[in-house]
Amino acid sequence: MIRTVLTEIGIFLVPFAVYAIFLIATRSGVTLPASWPLDMLAKLTLVALVMVIVSFVLLAELTGAPPNSTYVPAHIENGRLVPGVEK
Repeated sequence: MIRTVLTEIGIFLVPFAVYAIFLIATRSGVTLPASWPLDMLAKLTLVALVMVIVSFVLLAELTGAPPNSTYVPAHIENGRLVPGVEK
């Protein structure tokens, strides 16, 4: 679960990092407040949210068990723990 959360946070931060790299490349001053106007922050936030939503959709569609599969949960047989499996 923590990996998924950190991945989504990383995806959210990508547009801001790309913009910061752009500011460094153009020598515009990354730390200057004038380089981060409110309208640019709003655009970056919108792009970041769209990227996170797309990643959630792709995660839901491309991962997990195949359709119509049956999950057999972990259980104990003959005193031994048998892990869960997809059938």
